[in-house]
Amino acid sequence: MSTSTITPQPPGRFLEGTHIEIINDDAPRGSIRCALFDFDGTISLIREGWQQVMVPMMVEILRQCPSHESDDELQAIVSEYVERLTGKQTIYQMLQLAEEVKTRGGTALDPLEYKRMYLERLRPRMQGRIETLKSGAAAPVDWMVPGLVGLLEGLSQRGVTMYLASGTDHEYVEHESALLGVSGYFEAGLRGAIDEYKKFSKALYIQHIFRTLKLQGNELVAFGDGYVEIENTKDVGGIAVGVASDEVRRCGINEWKRNRLIQAGADVIVPDHREHERLLQYLFMEP
Repeated sequence: MSTSTITPQPPGRFLEGTHIEIINDDAPRGSIRCALFDFDGTISLIREGWQQVMVPMMVEILRQCPSHESDDELQAIVSEYVERLTGKQTIYQMLQLAEEVKTRGGTALDPLEYKRMYLERLRPRMQGRIETLKSGAAAPVDWMVPGLVGLLEGLSQRGVTMYLASGTDHEYVEHESALLGVSGYFEAGLRGAIDEYKKFSKALYIQHIFRTLKLQGNELVAFGDGYVEIENTKDVGGIAVGVASDEVRRCGINEWKRNRLIQAGADVIVPDHREHERLLQYLFMEP
């Protein structure tokens, strides 16, 4: 996933016989009423490899500026800010691209135009996967993070209200979650990015959830593979489960994600959702 460096984080302790890594044993467990999920990399694998579309497009654009670095240097620069902004709405990466163009003496397009260019290039990569789901050639489980349905079912059985918030555009999240057959778990609320990007963020959505459910901080758990939902959850006193999913191999830990999630404040790290029952027992302090 990453070409940039990030500080390796020391190991936590593992729940016996599992791959569930406990980073913060003082996390506020046992009172969970609400769960917030990220989408790509936490629920869905449909967009796996999106960076391989975004980064080359941005390098190509910056290469056309009057003043620019070598391709290798541009690759490193773009990879750094794409990764740093992952988890926020896609437009933020395009806002950064516009600034990078101006810095190199170029005339930047509207960031929304850059976003449209990116989505147009991403479409062919996505379309085949979506068509296999529509036709039944692939089962929803083929494009989910392993163990997801068991986790959602376990939370539902415990009476937890579930929300979904994504930096991917709302229309895509809505469509793809329906294709995967998981949208019914998020009847309380499912939100993705909008063009009027200042009107939506995961932090704002968490505030909305707290007002709606009259939550206390320790009643929220968030599951995500990006730093944004982890930081936002810790800011309100919730418990954050970092999903360090290896989206290519679909098993094991992505070390870059793990380190980044721990730096963001994750209380627990999991590679996927296969060990959901043990995880839920830990989170709910069940015997």
